[in-house]
Amino acid sequence: MYTEAPLLVLAGAGSGKTRVITYKIAYLVKELDIFEDNILGVTFTNKAANEMKTRVARLLGKSVSDVWLGTFHSIAVKILRRYSQYIGINNSFSILDEDDQTSLMKEVISELNLDIKRYPPGPFIDRISKAKESLIDPVTFGEFVESYYESIVAKVYQRYQEKLMRNQALDFDDLLMNLVKLFRENERILSYYQNKFRYILVDEYQDTNYAQYMIVFLLAQAHRRLTVVGDDDQAIYSWRGADIRNILEFEKDFPGAKVIRLEQNYRSTQNILDAANKVIAHNRFRKGKNLWTNNERGNRIKLYIAKDEIAEANFIAREIILLQKREGLNFGDFAVFYRTHAQSRALEEAMIKNGIPYRIIGGVKFYQRKEIKDILAYLKFIVNQYDGISFKRIVNVPRRGIGGATLSKITDYATEKNISYLEAMKELNQKDEFGKKIEKEIDKFIQLIEDLTGFSKIHSVEELIIEILDKTGYIKELTELQTATAQVRIENVEELISVAKEFIKNTGDTGLEGFLNYISLISDIDTLEEENSSVILMTLHGAKGLEFPVVFITGMEEGVFPHSLSLGEREDLEEERRLSYVGMTRAKRYLYLTAAEIRTLYGHTNSNEISRFIKEIPEEYIEPVTKGEIAFERGERVWHSRWGEGIIQEVRPLEDGETELIVAFNDIGKKHLLARYAGLEKL
Repeated sequence: MYTEAPLLVLAGAGSGKTRVITYKIAYLVKELDIFEDNILGVTFTNKAANEMKTRVARLLGKSVSDVWLGTFHSIAVKILRRYSQYIGINNSFSILDEDDQTSLMKEVISELNLDIKRYPPGPFIDRISKAKESLIDPVTFGEFVESYYESIVAKVYQRYQEKLMRNQALDFDDLLMNLVKLFRENERILSYYQNKFRYILVDEYQDTNYAQYMIVFLLAQAHRRLTVVGDDDQAIYSWRGADIRNILEFEKDFPGAKVIRLEQNYRSTQNILDAANKVIAHNRFRKGKNLWTNNERGNRIKLYIAKDEIAEANFIAREIILLQKREGLNFGDFAVFYRTHAQSRALEEAMIKNGIPYRIIGGVKFYQRKEIKDILAYLKFIVNQYDGISFKRIVNVPRRGIGGATLSKITDYATEKNISYLEAMKELNQKDEFGKKIEKEIDKFIQLIEDLTGFSKIHSVEELIIEILDKTGYIKELTELQTATAQVRIENVEELISVAKEFIKNTGDTGLEGFLNYISLISDIDTLEEENSSVILMTLHGAKGLEFPVVFITGMEEGVFPHSLSLGEREDLEEERRLSYVGMTRAKRYLYLTAAEIRTLYGHTNSNEISRFIKEIPEEYIEPVTKGEIAFERGERVWHSRWGEGIIQEVRPLEDGETELIVAFNDIGKKHLLARYAGLEKL
C-alpha cells in the first residue's frame, strides 16, 4: 500500500519477492484505479515476467496485457522499435545473439589484420560489453586507453560498432545503452515515458548494472513512485556488470525512501536458514537481516568429506537413490550445484553408472543448435535485408552452389554501395558478374526471399516457418541423409514450430517481428522446464531464483569454492560468500555440503583445505556423514576386529534408509553387513 514515494523492499531468500510486486500491481489497478499502461514492472527473466503476468491476471480475474511487464531488454526493444530513427537505425533492426556476436567479431579481427590465436573474439566481446554496461561509447573509450591492449580494444570496438550499423543490428548491451542515449538526448521522449509510467516496480534490484540503474533513475525522476525489491545478500553477478551499490545506496539516490525488510522465509527449514544466516553474517558490505520461518526445524545439514571427486560423486548418487526411495521423491526434486562447469564430469559419470536420469543446465542450448539458427536466420533476413550475418548463414543453406568468391563479391558490393544484400544480388546479376549457373541460383534465391517476405505479411509466423521449410527444401535435404543425427535435427525444427504455436497462444501476436523479439530475449532459465524426471546439475550462479526439496553443494574446498580468483580481494570473497548463501537457501528440506580430500580439476590434482564457508557454520547445525554410515566405496580394503581383512564388493542403499555392504573377507568369505553397525575400518 506504500505507493506514493520511493520504497526499497529488502526481501530475503524465499520471502516472496515476486508476490510483493504482483500484489502491488493488483492493488494499484483494483484499489487505486490506476490505468494498466501507467504501470511499469521490470524483472530479469522472461520466465519471471510471465509468472508475474499470470499471477496478476489471477488476482484481478482478467488479462493484464496493458501493463508493461517484462525484462529490461524487452522493454528497451519495445521502445527502440518505436524511436529507432533517433539513434540512427531502422526499426526492423536485428538483435545479435552470442554466436552472431562471435561471427561479427571474427570479421573485425580479420579486417584489422590481428592474429586470432593471439586475439580471440571472447575477451574483446567481454571488454566491449563492460564498456557498454558503463555507458561508454567507442569514442569515449578511445580517449581513456591506458595500455597497448586497450588501444587495440578501442580500434576493435569502433570497427565492431560500424559493422553493427552496417548490418542494422544491435547486440544485447546496445539495447540498454541506446535506450539511455535516447532518453538523455530527447527530452520530449523521456518526458513522455516519465508521465506514462506513473508507477515503476523493479524486481531483483541488486542485479542491476549501471545502464539499467540509469534507465530506472531517469524514468522515476518525475513522479518518484518507485518500488524496488531485492536482496543485497543475493548479489552474485558483479562479473557481468551488476553493481551492489545500486541497492546499498538506494536511500542516497532517492532521499526520503522507506525501507521494509521481509525476513520470513516460506521455503526452507529453520536449520537451513540458521546456517545460511551464520555464513552471510561474515560479510561487511550488507544492510543486514535475519531469516526465520514457521516451517519445522528440520534435519541438520549433512557434511560429507570424500577421498576424491569420484567418491564425492558416488556418494551423491547413492544418497539420491536412497532419499528417492525412502521419501518418495522424484528425481526432479534433486539439484546438484557446483562452482564451475568443469566439476560436472565426475557427477555425470556417477549418474550414468547408477542409472539416474539427469540434465545439465547450461549445456548446448536449443536456440544455439545449427538447424534452429538456420531457420531463425531466414526469419531475421526476411525482416532485415541488411543483416549480413543472417544472409551469410542462409545464402547457401540448403546448398545452392553459391561459393565463397561469389559471396565475397556480393558482400563487398553491398558494403560499398550501402545497399541491402538482396539489392546487391539483383544489381550484380544485371551486370552479368557471374556465370549463367550462378546467376540462375541467385535469381531463385532472390525470388524465394521476396515470396517469403510477401507470405510473412499475410500469414502467421507458425505458417511462415512451415513455408520456409517447404520452399527451401530444408527438411527434404535432412530426410535424404537418412541418419539418426538428421532425424534429431528434423525433430528440433518441428519443435521450433511448436514454439511459434505456443508464442501465438500465449501472446495473441501472430507476427514475425514479435516472435523474433521473443526469441532474441530468451535466457537459459526461461527454458528450464517444470518436470520431475531428471536430477538437475548446474552452477551455483544459475541456481538463483530456483528451489528444490534436496540440494547438494559440491566442491566445498578453498580454491574451488570460494574460487581461487576471489581469495585476493575482500569484495570478491564477499560475493563468493553470497553465492554460498544463495546455494544454501535453494534447499527446502535437505541440504548436503560435500568436499574432497584431493581433487583433480583442469588436469591438476590438489589437496585443498576445507572451505571457510563450512567452518562458518556452527557445529550444532551440521551432521557429519561418518564412515560408519555410507562412506564406503566398492573395491576398498577394510578391517573387521573379528573377521580380519576384506574387500567391499558391493554398496547397496536399502529402502529403509540403511546401507548394505557385501564384503569378501580373506578367511571366511562373503558377509552381508549393515554399514551403520558393521564396525569396519578402512585400510
